[in-house]
Amino acid sequence: MNALIQKITKSDQKVALSSAKILADSEDRATKNKDEVVQLRIQGSDEVVAIPLKALKLLNAIIGNMAQGKSIALMPTDAEITTQQAAEILNVSRPHVIKLLEKGEIPYRKAGSHRRILLQDILEYESRFRSDRRKRLDYLAKEAQKLNLGYE
Repeated sequence: MNALIQKITKSDQKVALSSAKILADSEDRATKNKDEVVQLRIQGSDEVVAIPLKALKLLNAIIGNMAQGKSIALMPTDAEITTQQAAEILNVSRPHVIKLLEKGEIPYRKAGSHRRILLQDILEYESRFRSDRRKRLDYLAKEAQKLNLGYE
């Protein structure tokens, strides 16, 4: 697995805190202007680097997490992960992930006796799960309003 994992120091957190607002404002401005490419000036140089807006959004997310003191893990979506890593991403137990795999809710492959899952498949499952949960909660809220249960 090609993962880049970095622990955050207090010094990193301090720098990230001072940069987070500037980056967020830059992202907002670029999004508002419908810019697909943004330009960053390299300190101590006259060089300007053009990056896609998506890369700025990713950088903004990284800096935001660093500002909160969270460690960062960056990996491609086609990376294969273990059932334990999938469980940590989904915030569930490893046996629950195995049950989801065996029910066919998440595709996987076997490497010997080990199960390997594409990160992309875990992220897609998580997205489907959240969407389904949101729909169910909306339905329950509407039913509670119809029955005058005090949820306005």
